[in-house]
Amino acid sequence: MEQHLLVETLRKSFNSGKTRNLTFRKTQLKNLLKMYEETVEEMSEALWKDLKKSKRDTYMTEIIHLKIDVENILSNFDSYTKIERPAKTALVNIFDRVEIHNDPYGVVLIMGAWNFPLQLNLLPTHGAIASGNCVIIKPSELAPAISEYLAKTIPKYLDKDCYQVFQGGIEETQKLLKEKFDYIFLTGSPKVGKIVHQAAALSLTPTTLELGGKTPVYIDESCFNASMEIVTKRILWGKCINAGQMCVSPDYILCTKDVQKKFLEYAPKIIKEFFGENPKKSQDYCRIINSNHFERLQKLIDPAKIAFGGDLDPQDLYISPTILSDVHPNDLIMQEEIFGPILPILNVKDVQEAIDLINSKEKALAMYIFSNDAVVTNKILNSTSCGGVTVNGTIFHKLCPLLSHGGVGNSGMGSYHGKKSFDTFTHKKGVLKKKLSKIGELTHRLTYPPYSNLKINVVSKIRHISAEISFNILNFILTFLFGMIFASLINI
Repeated sequence: MEQHLLVETLRKSFNSGKTRNLTFRKTQLKNLLKMYEETVEEMSEALWKDLKKSKRDTYMTEIIHLKIDVENILSNFDSYTKIERPAKTALVNIFDRVEIHNDPYGVVLIMGAWNFPLQLNLLPTHGAIASGNCVIIKPSELAPAISEYLAKTIPKYLDKDCYQVFQGGIEETQKLLKEKFDYIFLTGSPKVGKIVHQAAALSLTPTTLELGGKTPVYIDESCFNASMEIVTKRILWGKCINAGQMCVSPDYILCTKDVQKKFLEYAPKIIKEFFGENPKKSQDYCRIINSNHFERLQKLIDPAKIAFGGDLDPQDLYISPTILSDVHPNDLIMQEEIFGPILPILNVKDVQEAIDLINSKEKALAMYIFSNDAVVTNKILNSTSCGGVTVNGTIFHKLCPLLSHGGVGNSGMGSYHGKKSFDTFTHKKGVLKKKLSKIGELTHRLTYPPYSNLKINVVSKIRHISAEISFNILNFILTFLFGMIFASLINI
């Protein structure tokens, strides 16, 4: 369907009020859950074509997270969607009803990335559906099999008038961005993020940009002895997921030379434990997305600095887990986000030098701190800025349903996951309901002219006094007394 007609079809559906129905939203979310359970084979086959991901890998890194997210939203749906009432209100509004309504934005565009093409298209879609929006999903053309899967499968499970998949490359995407949307959600690179944000600014369309950056890892010397094997395992696990093609993948390590030496002692053993003698033969190690990205990554590898790995097969788009040692901040690999299975190690003399180096770069989407010293950990947390942090681990802050996920500065704006996914696609509309009665008029009469010094003083004071919203007997008595006081002041 042509993009303008597609947007207009969804806008007509939204304006009809169809997606505002809570039962309708729940049904759509349940249908998605059903899709995840019934089409595992199709999803796995598509991911194998795009990234050489095995069925087990697909389930662990994609499907399980989608199912958990939908189930979490459904279990909390009633609390998410209910009208909110503040715990406290200003005394001036003691006779009013103060509410916060959860309004959907309207027609939402969700632009996913290729590296986790199911998660990054569908996780934000969960929040957009739960919030009552109509959604156009634009998958990346760099993962064509998943794009085709979504285009064929989504209409079988979701309402076609409210949710659609739009396929196409750069030219089609540029045309799509000229349409008027009510919200745009993008997962991609900072370069693409700037283009989308600029397009959205022309119509003042709000956006969430999930971008990336160079994720630093600091290993403190307090981990040097008993903890180093665990540290190495957790870092390499995070680095090897999706062959390093992940926005929160560990990008570079900062540590002393002694820590580097210990890390390199454990690394070969752990890679063998994860993937066997030859990672190329492992079903749990995927491939680079295409030849362009393979060639880009190949150029980042300095053969003189390979401490481990470095095996390349351009025909199979295979790059083995590769560690570079004694890397300099000015080296080519430190000038851009790696987005591949290459892990450079830079040596620093202490935590302050690590902080200075981190702060010299753009703000990252994530950061990982390995330390048994709380003082060191807090020093880094309080002296740097990034999207999110896992201490003594990698990736896990992104997987926690209680934490939102999003960038800051060059790594993005806005966030999602858990309740934040619902809130991202929801306008919090403030509503104040006054009574058309004498008691409702008591505070209002203080604002009518003519204005006296007494009225001004009373209004300025009661606007800063909060009153608990409750319905117990004491509160009723206090409300009555306040009403009598206001009445007497007005009659002065």
